[in-house]
Amino acid sequence: MASRRSRSHQSSSSTRTTDEEQILLSRLASKLQQLLPIAAAGHHSHSRRQVSATDVLEETCRYIRSLHREVDDLSERLSELLPGGTGADAAAQDEIIRSLFHGD
Repeated sequence: MASRRSRSHQSSSSTRTTDEEQILLSRLASKLQQLLPIAAAGHHSHSRRQVSATDVLEETCRYIRSLHREVDDLSERLSELLPGGTGADAAAQDEIIRSLFHGD
């Protein structure tokens, strides 16, 4: 009988932890969604519609990849606009520009 109560208590405790984790995950996904430009542009319409954490994470990954592409494009454009050096100077200048954009 004691083992049944123990298993029942463990099951209840496990469910509670899972519920708490789900609530935390939902809150974090909601906060993350607010940082995405799509959510910021249409904040009111998105706040009423529940979006899954998976969807928010996928959209976040797409957004981060687009930011990386944008940084690379801007780095390329900036290096074209700066006075060009040759050889090692140009390579060093390119590296400095890339480190400024990437935060290295």
